[in-house]
Amino acid sequence: MTHTVRWDSSLVQAQMLATWRTCVTWTWSRGDEGRMCINTDWAGFGDDGTLNDFMTEFDRELDAASSNPGKQIFEKMVSGMYLGELVRLVVLKMAKRGKLFDGHVSDALRTKGKITTADVAAMEEYRNGLKNTNEILMQLGLTPSHDDCIAVQQVSTIVSFRSSNLVAAGLSAILTRIKQNQNQRVLRITVGVDGTVYKTHPQYPKRLHKVVRRLLPECHVKFVLSDSGSSKGAALVSAVAQRLTSQSRKVEETLSKFKLIKEQLQLVKDRMRAGLEAGLRSQGPFTIKMLPSFIFHKPDGTEHGKYLALDLGGTNFRALLVRFKRQKSRIYHKIYTIPLEIMQGTGEELFDHLAECVCDFLDYMGVKNARLPTGFTFSFPCEQTAIDTGKLVTWTKGFNATDCEGHDVVGLLREAIKRRNEFDLDIVALINDTVGTMMSCAYEDPHCEIGLIAGTGTNLCYMEELKNIEKLHHKSGTADREKNTPEQNGEETEGEIKRSKMCINTEWGGLGDDGSLENIITAFDTEVDQNSVNPGKQRFEKLTSGMYLGEIVRQVLLDLTRRGLLFRGHISESLKKPGIFETRYLSQIESDHLALLQVRCILQKLGLDSTCHDSIIVKQVCGAVSRRAAQLCGAGMAAVVDKIRENRGLDHLNTTVGVDGALYKLHPHFSHILQDTVKDLAPQCDVTFFPSEEGSGKGAALIAAVARQNQEM
Repeated sequence: MTHTVRWDSSLVQAQMLATWRTCVTWTWSRGDEGRMCINTDWAGFGDDGTLNDFMTEFDRELDAASSNPGKQIFEKMVSGMYLGELVRLVVLKMAKRGKLFDGHVSDALRTKGKITTADVAAMEEYRNGLKNTNEILMQLGLTPSHDDCIAVQQVSTIVSFRSSNLVAAGLSAILTRIKQNQNQRVLRITVGVDGTVYKTHPQYPKRLHKVVRRLLPECHVKFVLSDSGSSKGAALVSAVAQRLTSQSRKVEETLSKFKLIKEQLQLVKDRMRAGLEAGLRSQGPFTIKMLPSFIFHKPDGTEHGKYLALDLGGTNFRALLVRFKRQKSRIYHKIYTIPLEIMQGTGEELFDHLAECVCDFLDYMGVKNARLPTGFTFSFPCEQTAIDTGKLVTWTKGFNATDCEGHDVVGLLREAIKRRNEFDLDIVALINDTVGTMMSCAYEDPHCEIGLIAGTGTNLCYMEELKNIEKLHHKSGTADREKNTPEQNGEETEGEIKRSKMCINTEWGGLGDDGSLENIITAFDTEVDQNSVNPGKQRFEKLTSGMYLGEIVRQVLLDLTRRGLLFRGHISESLKKPGIFETRYLSQIESDHLALLQVRCILQKLGLDSTCHDSIIVKQVCGAVSRRAAQLCGAGMAAVVDKIRENRGLDHLNTTVGVDGALYKLHPHFSHILQDTVKDLAPQCDVTFFPSEEGSGKGAALIAAVARQNQEM
């Protein structure tokens, strides 16, 4: 009998597991978004005929006489509501066939419900089972013999044994699924149990435990009897829900500091516009520097020949060889890393390192003796007096090399090349990476007149009316400017020159250095600023650029953890480490296709032991910080496009923005939020965003080509 029961239990387990895979898969279909308590309501297992092979004639008779025939089949085979009735039906049939009580059948035995589950438990008691059986049968108006009592007791045992086996099979199916979900070789788990049958039947728990262990030898299952049952559980669920609600409210309160309403964004737009105008008027210490680039022309497609482009934009330095022919370009490049000790060492060490990289690239390309026209992309604020001359105003993006600020960076590079004495370059243009991006995209789209960088740093350039650049007219070195204007080549009349344009490198990252953004700056932003290499500077950049967003997130996570709202209140050594939460993790975590288990994997790689709920909070934090950054960039862009429209006296402006930077290109939501903000704040401007494929490197080569062609005319 034991072998048969175990075999049946195995079959039921397999069928139940297969059924649940069909019925419940949708609950987990998104993969691995944490865990949720599922009420299986397994009483209905078998309603589709799955258990027909295991049902007896007594089960069918009981089901037919029930209030819901064909429903809750599994429950009718295992639960305390029906076990006594199953025993009664078996005993009644045996009596009718003369197998019990000499064929005598009492009216009580014919009456539904006269044998209860409590009677079944009493009949199976270890010491008093037969005595109890005799008393129960006599109460039914029967006169049982000793053999009758033994037979009825055996019937009771078989019915209750089947019940415990079926429950064990169902539980084993669930445990198997949990084990598979967790991908564990050995599962250790505790099962909380409640119910009259389990609590009062003398043999039921032992049988249940034994069969579960036989079916799942690789699972170590501990059974714990519930204290106070579901009422205590309901109170605990309420307590947990209240705790989570309170926790969620506190997290929302923290993140609300990053939410910007339209009025705030309009104020940022207005302050950006005021900063642009102020920077154009004077050379004083304005936060938005509005640096002239001395670039008056965009490429027209006639550019041809070989050009070298050097691009220092952050922690990497790129050297490129670009060939232009028939409105097509071919690019070869190598990327070199700038070590931190070089970034923050001496200026001589930095530019010697750049010269070494250039030498390697020229060797690599076999053009060391060519002295090619070169465009130098230097993505830091420079005060230019000519297209090939520019003094570094201030370092950004973590650079702090000494003896560079206030010096001509082209001159510093030329001196480093001279010290190396292995090659020479014809550096014809110094540009910012933003300008290079605009020029690169303008080569593809003639309507492109704005360049935007949204990556490690952030900046914007655009084509400004020359007449509006008042600082040029006030400069004492007017001759330096004039020698670079189209007037020298006789291209335009004096009246036309006044209507000409020049590309302006806004260096908009300095917005807020005068305190104008204090109403949106949070304590987390302040902490990041104070720990930066340039406290109090580049405040707008520190709110919007990839170099700082991850650090803002880390500061928020630290705060939430200190307050016990995250990571169980435990601040790990990893979380204490500045820079550990790189901005690329924001892009990964905020991906719409990334499930929470994958978010947890990312956090675990960072040394952050998170729960599913922690992962949800981290995702919310990342979203709040990146959304604000995109909105702020959008507000700044709205100020620029509206200024261009008003400069030209247009009711409506159509323009293109060339864009580069990992934040814009790789973050799943940044670009859309930025574009939506521009559309909302500058409704009279139709702005197309054109992602740059080759970025500022190709732009530098194009500017070198344009400059060389202008010199040759």
